[in-house]
Amino acid sequence: MVQALHKNGLRVILDVVYNHTSNTKSNFNQFAPGYFYRHNPDGSYSNGTGCGNEVASERPMVRKFITESVVYWAKEYHLDGFRFDLMGVHDIETMNQVSAALHKIDPTIFIYGEGWTAGNSPLPEDQRAVKKNVSKLNHIAVFGDDLRDGLKGGWSDLKEKGFVSGNAAMRESVKFGIVAATPNKQVDYKAVNYSKAPWATQPYQTISYVSCHDDNTLFDRLKISNPSAPEADLVKMDKLANAIVLTSQGVAFLHSGAELLRTKQGVANSFKSPDSINQIDWSRKTKYKAVFDYYKGLIALRKHHPAFRMPSASMIQENLKFLETGDPGVISYQVSNNANGDKWKNILVILNGSPAEKMVKIPAGNWHLVADENTVNEKGIKLADAGNIVIPATAMYVLYKN
Repeated sequence: MVQALHKNGLRVILDVVYNHTSNTKSNFNQFAPGYFYRHNPDGSYSNGTGCGNEVASERPMVRKFITESVVYWAKEYHLDGFRFDLMGVHDIETMNQVSAALHKIDPTIFIYGEGWTAGNSPLPEDQRAVKKNVSKLNHIAVFGDDLRDGLKGGWSDLKEKGFVSGNAAMRESVKFGIVAATPNKQVDYKAVNYSKAPWATQPYQTISYVSCHDDNTLFDRLKISNPSAPEADLVKMDKLANAIVLTSQGVAFLHSGAELLRTKQGVANSFKSPDSINQIDWSRKTKYKAVFDYYKGLIALRKHHPAFRMPSASMIQENLKFLETGDPGVISYQVSNNANGDKWKNILVILNGSPAEKMVKIPAGNWHLVADENTVNEKGIKLADAGNIVIPATAMYVLYKN
C-alpha cells in the first residue's frame, strides 16, 4: 500500500497511539507488572489519557519500545511521518529521542502530535510534550487549537460562534494562527483565546487547521452553532475557514472529506459509530462540486506561492504586516518583498468574517484580484481599483501587485 501511494507521489503518515493500552491486562503487565504504566500515589492507574491508563514513556524500556518500533515502521514500511496521539502524555526526552532516531533514517520524516493531555498526569507539566513546551521539542510540530477554535468557536461550547460566523472577538486568535503561533508584535496576546504568549519558535512547529477526525466535522459544527443560518451561508463560512487555513503560515492540515462538506450527521466522538456515520459520502463531491473546486484552487495557490509557506519566524516578521481595517470583523494583511522567493512581489489578503459586506481601504497600486468568495484564478479575476474595495459577507479576497 505504501509503495503504491509513493508511486503516485503521495507520502504516508502513520497515526500512532502509544499513550495508553485498551486495558491493563496487556502484554506489558504480564511480563513486567506495573512497570509500563504511571500510577497515582495510592497505587491506582493514573489517567492522563481519559482511557483508563497512561503509558510511562519516561521509563527506559518504555522509551526503547516506542523508539525502536517507530524506527521499524520507518525502515521496514518506508513511512514518511508519524502523528502522535495525545503526545502531551509523553515526555519531551522520549519524543526528542524518537525524532533523532527517525531523522537519522530520513531527515524529511515529519513528526507531529496533539500537544495536550486528556486529563491530569503525574508527569510534571514541564516534562510533557505539550504545546507550551514545543520550543524544547526538536523538529516536532503540534496542532494549533488557537486558530481552530478562533475560526469556528471553542471546543467546550458547541454554540459559540467563531470568526467565520461573525464573532469579531476571535480576531486576535485568528491573527495568532495566521503567523503560525510565532512571536509577532502585531498580535494582542491578551485577546487570544488560549495562548497568552507565542508558543512556536518556528512556523514548521505549528499545524494550522480548523477540523480533524475528532469532534464534529467543520460543516456539522457550523450547523450546530448557527442553527438558523441557511445552507448557503454555512457553505460560505466553511469555505472561509479553510481559505484562512490554506493562506496561513505553518503546516496546513485538512480533515479528509472537508472539501465535500463532510458530515458525520452531528455525531462528534464517532469512534464507536458505524460506517454510515464515518464513511465519506462521495455523492457530495457532485452535489458540492463548486466547494470542491474552490478547495482545489486554494491548495494550488498555496503550492504555487511560497509566500504562504515561509520557513522561519524572522521571515514572517520581516515580510508579513497586518493592516488597520477599522473593523474588528475584518482582518487584512500584506506579504511583501517577493517573500520566500515568491514571483508576486506584494500579496494582499483580506478576510471578512462579518455577515455583511464591508468597504476596505487597500494600499495604492494596481492590484490583481486572484481569489474571491467563489473562485481562485492565479491569472487574475479582475483589476481592483486603488483606494477602497468592497468585500462580500463571509469571504476572503487575495490580491497581488508586482
